[in-house]
Amino acid sequence: MAKKVVATLKKEEDASKALTKVVKMVKSAKTGAFVFKEAIVPQADAKEILKNMK
Repeated sequence: MAKKVVATLKKEEDASKALTKVVKMVKSAKTGAFVFKEAIVPQADAKEILKNMK
């Protein structure tokens, strides 16, 4: 007989793997060109870090 594949559900306890890549476009003071600032942060802190990113 064939074995069944059982899907596992993600638990809220495993928040350490919930990461988000934040990319912000910033205008350079020296050249006037746009520069991209990137960071990989926990999902809960993404909005706060986006506000503070320069």
